[in-house]
Amino acid sequence: MRLLLQFSACLALGLVVAVIILVGLMFCGWFGLIDGLMLTGKPLAHLSLVLLPEGFWTALTGLPDAVHHSSLRSFLSLCAALGQVGLVLALGFMRLWYYA
Repeated sequence: MRLLLQFSACLALGLVVAVIILVGLMFCGWFGLIDGLMLTGKPLAHLSLVLLPEGFWTALTGLPDAVHHSSLRSFLSLCAALGQVGLVLALGFMRLWYYA
């Protein structure tokens, strides 16, 4: 239980740092790097759109034919990319603070 709590705290910190990095990249105008980051989230976003039923996405977003909406795909790929960066940072924080 303690390990789960430690990892959750590290993941929350990793996600906060990932969002700060994203804001910094936007502030510096490095949108090419942000596009590359979003490319890493596209497979997971596509997988979630395929595996979860269309009714779920329509009820969640309120958009008709939400699965084929480009804004939803873009938002999901950004969220997946930020989650991946947060997870990598969380693993680094775990290694740094609890296993060093």
